[in-house]
Amino acid sequence: MTTKAHDAFIAPARARPQLWRLIVGLILVGVTSIAWFFTVVGVIYLVSGSGGPEWVARMARADTPTSTLLVLSMLFGLGLGAMLAARLLHGRGPDTLLGRRRRVIRHFAWATGVCAAVLIVSTLIPYGYQPLPGLDLNLWLSFLPLALVAILFQSGAEELLFRGYIQQQLAARFNSPLIWMLIPSLLFGAAHFDPNNPPVLAWLIVAAAGVFGLCAADLTARTGSIGAAWGFHFANNVAAILIVALNGNLSGLALYVTPFGPQDVEILQPLILRDIATTVVIYAAIRMALSRRAA
Repeated sequence: MTTKAHDAFIAPARARPQLWRLIVGLILVGVTSIAWFFTVVGVIYLVSGSGGPEWVARMARADTPTSTLLVLSMLFGLGLGAMLAARLLHGRGPDTLLGRRRRVIRHFAWATGVCAAVLIVSTLIPYGYQPLPGLDLNLWLSFLPLALVAILFQSGAEELLFRGYIQQQLAARFNSPLIWMLIPSLLFGAAHFDPNNPPVLAWLIVAAAGVFGLCAADLTARTGSIGAAWGFHFANNVAAILIVALNGNLSGLALYVTPFGPQDVEILQPLILRDIATTVVIYAAIRMALSRRAA
């Protein structure tokens, strides 16, 4: 199911497609992410002084605007690591992880718009609960520009790693999409595993992230850039982090929160299944929109 666009997208990875380079690259991504984490924590301690431990505790909860922004910034290390791995182990620049710049921007805009439209329409189907007020509107608006930038970079960092670096390098080494689509998606899903959640909920979230990963991988293969997957990811995270967030961790920037938390498994199970179905619908809508525009 490879396309000419995907062939062009993975062409830079074919120069050094050895599997050992990818494995070492992923180790480098891990080391870079850890170094970035401690760099951010170090800056927090330098700025806040004796208040450093309190800020780290707030980040663990991520239930205030600033702590949520800091948690999002922790994920930037994934993108930095992917860019370093591409340069040091494969001899290619960071731009090769994206695809053609104009295509990235165009597909990002289309996917963001389509995802937002479907999510708005989906609110017409009752969720079975009434969201509770989160941040005060004026405070929410004051944080909104910085929050949008943080989510843009957070979602972009993840796409650079999973749909850019990993998918490209696997596709350069293996012909089967079962490998270069499935493995990054499984890794993406596993990265969302939270042992603090009840087991059923934790694995449902992994499944939901894995389904998103498969959809994003296919969009990347069909368009030849990470633009559509990035726009899909960005819009989805804006809705889940800034509009209506699950009450608990990572809810500090939300305008509304759910009247239940991660421990309410019986309530969350059907909602996550609905979210998975919505993800598939959004993916299909993005594919249709981009296909018609290319026609």
